[in-house]
Amino acid sequence: MFGALKSWFDPQELRQVGSTPDYRFSLANERTYLAWLRTALAFVAGGLAAAQFLPPMPLPHLREAIAVVLLLLGGAVALRAVHHWTRIERAMRLGRDLPASRFPALLAIAVGLGALLLIVAVLAQPYAA
Repeated sequence: MFGALKSWFDPQELRQVGSTPDYRFSLANERTYLAWLRTALAFVAGGLAAAQFLPPMPLPHLREAIAVVLLLLGGAVALRAVHHWTRIERAMRLGRDLPASRFPALLAIAVGLGALLLIVAVLAQPYAA
C-alpha cells in the first residue's frame, strides 16, 4: 500500500523498476491520466455548480447531497487516476500485461444511477406556471 503511495510522489522510484518502455506508450499513459483528471475536475465543478445554482429541491438537503456526491466522485477519480497511471507505467516497465480495472465500469454505473436520480428529482419539482 505505502509502496504504491511512494511511487505517486517519487518518480525516480518508478524509473528504477524494469526498463524504459517506448516513450509513445508512456506518453499515451500520461494522456489517459490527464483525461481522468479532466473527468475529476468536471465532477468537482459539477459539485460546486450544484451547491451554488440548483434551485431548492423537494427533499430537504437533496441539493447538498448531490453536490457532496459529485465532489466525492471528483476526488475518487483523481486519486484513482494517479494510482492507475503508476500501475500501468510499472507494468510497461516490467513487460507485463496491463492491469485490468473495474473502476471505469463502476464509475459508469455511478454516473448512470446519478442521472436517473436527478431525472426523478427534476420530475418531482412542482410545476411553476
